[in-house]
Amino acid sequence: MGKVLMKGNEVIAEAAVHAGCKYFFGYPITPQSELVAYMARRLPEVGGLFLQAESEIAAINMVYGASSAGARVMTSSSSPGFSLKQEGISYLVGSELPAVICNIVRGGPGLGNIQPAQSDYFQVTKGGGHGDYHIPVLAPASLQEIVELTQDAFDIADQYRTPVILMGDGMLGQMMEPVEFTVRSEKPVCSKEWATSGTRGDGGPKIITSLELDAEGLEKRNWNLQQKFAVMKKNEVRYETYLVEDADYIIVAFGTVARISMNAINRARKEGIKAGLIRPISLWPFPEKPFIETRDQVISYISVEMSAGQMIEDVRLAVNGHAPVDFFGRTGGVVPTQEEIFQKIMVVAGGVTV
Repeated sequence: MGKVLMKGNEVIAEAAVHAGCKYFFGYPITPQSELVAYMARRLPEVGGLFLQAESEIAAINMVYGASSAGARVMTSSSSPGFSLKQEGISYLVGSELPAVICNIVRGGPGLGNIQPAQSDYFQVTKGGGHGDYHIPVLAPASLQEIVELTQDAFDIADQYRTPVILMGDGMLGQMMEPVEFTVRSEKPVCSKEWATSGTRGDGGPKIITSLELDAEGLEKRNWNLQQKFAVMKKNEVRYETYLVEDADYIIVAFGTVARISMNAINRARKEGIKAGLIRPISLWPFPEKPFIETRDQVISYISVEMSAGQMIEDVRLAVNGHAPVDFFGRTGGVVPTQEEIFQKIMVVAGGVTV
């Protein structure tokens, strides 16, 4: 197929189609509306079904129904709309149903604006709905990485019978870059014997529910889920490092902020400041290993975010008191600049800002 120039939201949609997604239920909200529009055109071309629901709440419950029948299914939204899906997401986890849910984050709280942000970090990593649960969260930094991680998201969802969140910011959804769609030669095969299909020769009807009125029965379910989360925490960690081997100061950033930070790190290096980068790709499970490997050598970490400071809590837990953790953030839809991040590195390092 070769490389094609596409917008981020459309890349997510096309990557989902390549991953075998045949069903999409959603509702338009800026800055992810192009994803919905693309699916409306594309899915009928591959024998799939697109349906614009009457609300985000309806959409996530339609996802529940399609997943129960064994389909590869997806929905997407942006911050306020994603909030409306939380009850349904908790039901998906409780019923152990696979699905991919995309959140293209915008400035908040409340209606906020349509500018890029990362201020849904708490919501996606700490369980935005009710109950004891976790969801794998993947945060791409480029449109080509979206292609890979979208396909990974569907595979992880099926492997563990869990919803998976693909999280980007409004800038990632709206930017355009050349991408190449590759068809994976070997796709993991996951049995869906649990799926509902009526009584047509499969041993009788199946029941999928998250309801368990017996307290001890529900506790048993919860402990089974916790064991599954532990396996995901062991096997599904993803991260990238840049120039950390000799770094005295390490920026921690994800998504598009990590790309901006790399330029600031290169500039700091030219000024004699040994800076590096840890880029979490899986926001949950959070990558602790690169911190364990560097925290005894590092003078300070700097969490750089498009929020008032949310990921910094996980950074501090991973560092575990071995080194100071500083913070630089912009919020409300303001994107931190290379210059601002460079200045922050210089201040923390005791250098002279320019």
